[in-house]
Amino acid sequence: MSTLKRLFKDSIIYGVAAVLPRVINFLLVRVHTDALPAEHYAENTDFYIWAALFSVLLTFGMETTFFRFYKDEKKKDTLVFTTFISISLWVGLFVLIFSLFFSQIAVFFDFGINPLRLQLFIAIMALDALAMVPFAFLRASNRPIRYTFIKLLNVGIIVLIQLVALRWIPNWEQSGVTLPKWISQYYSNISRVNYIFLANLVGSALSFILLIPYLLQFKWQFDKTLFRKMLLYSYPIVIAGMAYVVNENLDKFLIGKLIDKETEGLYAAAYKLAIFMNLYIMAFRLGAEPFFFNISHKKNAKQTYAQIMKYFVIIGSIVLLGIVLFLDIFKHFINPTYWVALGIVPVVLLANLFLGIYHNLSIWYKLTDKTRFGMYFSIIGALVTIVFNIVMLPIIGFMASAWATLLAYGLMMLISFWVGRRHYPIPYEIGKTLTYLLLGIVLAFISYYWIEPNWIQSILILVSYAGLIYFFEIRTNFLKKID
Repeated sequence: MSTLKRLFKDSIIYGVAAVLPRVINFLLVRVHTDALPAEHYAENTDFYIWAALFSVLLTFGMETTFFRFYKDEKKKDTLVFTTFISISLWVGLFVLIFSLFFSQIAVFFDFGINPLRLQLFIAIMALDALAMVPFAFLRASNRPIRYTFIKLLNVGIIVLIQLVALRWIPNWEQSGVTLPKWISQYYSNISRVNYIFLANLVGSALSFILLIPYLLQFKWQFDKTLFRKMLLYSYPIVIAGMAYVVNENLDKFLIGKLIDKETEGLYAAAYKLAIFMNLYIMAFRLGAEPFFFNISHKKNAKQTYAQIMKYFVIIGSIVLLGIVLFLDIFKHFINPTYWVALGIVPVVLLANLFLGIYHNLSIWYKLTDKTRFGMYFSIIGALVTIVFNIVMLPIIGFMASAWATLLAYGLMMLISFWVGRRHYPIPYEIGKTLTYLLLGIVLAFISYYWIEPNWIQSILILVSYAGLIYFFEIRTNFLKKID
C-alpha cells in the first residue's frame, strides 16, 4: 500500500500541474465561444491539430524514452544532455525547413491569408519541444513542486492575455471606454483568434526561460551509443504518437473538410466537455509513468499494476457517470449556440476512458522494451478512425466522428490486453473490474438517452453506484482478512 500511496501523492501533485491549467483553459472555452463564431473557433481547433502532430514529431518519443533510461543510466548528466542536444538539433532543422518554405507551408496549413499564425506556430512548437527535457528531468528526479510552479505560471500568463484580448477589451469598447490609440490600432490589426496563440507563445517562452537553470547544472556530454539505444526505443513511440494524434484530431479536421467549418467548430467545442475524463487520465499518467518504471524490479510489481488498474477503472467509471448525469450543468461551460453537438459527449467520454485503460495496459510493452507493439495498436486505431469517418460522416453527420473515436480506442484496448497476456501477464481482476465498468456504462447511457433524470435522481444514481462499489470492495477486503 505504501507504493500506491506514493503514486496517489505524485498523481495529486502532478495533477495540479496538469489538471488545474487545463481546467482553467477549459473555463476559457466559454470566453472563446462567446468571442468567436463557430467557423472562427474551427480555426483555433485546426491550429492545435497541427500543434499536436508536430509536438509528437519534434519530441520524437523522447519523454517516455527518458524515463525508461533514467532508472538504469548511472550518468544522469550524459542522459540529460544527450536527450536535449538531439531534440535541439531536430528542432533546429524544423525551424530551418519551415523558414525556407514558409509561403508554401502557410498555404498547405490554410494559414496563407494569416502568415502571423504560422510564425506563432513555429515559435510555440520550438519552445515547447526544447522544454520537454528539463520538464521530464523534474518529473524523473521527483521534483513535482517545481514542475507544478512553472506549469501554473505558464497558464496564468496565458489566461491573463486571453481575458484581456477576448473579453475585457471588447467589453470596454462596447461600453464606450476610450482606449489609448496605440492599443486600439494594434488590437484591431490582429485577428481576434490569433490572441489565443500569442498568449500561448508568451507562456511557452516564460516556461523555457525558467527551465534553463536546470539544463545548465549538467555537464555537457553527448553519448552516441546511448543516443542510438534511445532512438531504437523511441521511434515506435513516435509512430504511435502520430497515430494517437490522428485518432484524437482527424475527426475534427475531416468534419471541416467533408461537412463545413461551422460544424467542425460546434463539434470541437462540445468535445471539450470530455476534458474532465482527459484530466483524470492525464493526472494519472503524469504520476504513473515514472512510478511504473521505478517499481518494475519489485517482486509484487505485477500485483500492484493490477490493483492500480482496478481503482483506475472504478474512478473513471464514476467520472463518466457523473458527467453524463449532470451534463445540464456542464454544458453551460460553452456558449448555448454550440449545444446542438452535445450528443457526442457520452460517447467521447467512454472513448477516453477506454484510452485511459489502454494507457494502463501499455506498461507491458514499455517494460519489456517492445514499444513496436504500441505502434501497431495505434496504427490499427488510426485506420479505424480514418475509414469510419470517411465512410460514415456523409451518412450520419458529426456523430460518426464520436463513434469512430470510441471504436478506435476500444479496439486498441482489447488488442493490447490480449497480446499483453502472452508477453507480460498481469493478474488483473477481470471479472470485478469489467462488472464495475459495464454497470457504469449502462447507467450513463440509459440516463442520457432514455430517462433524463432530474437532479435528485441523478444524485441517487451516482451515490448508489459508488456505494455499491464501496460495499463490494470492503466486503472483499474483509473476506481476505478472514482467510
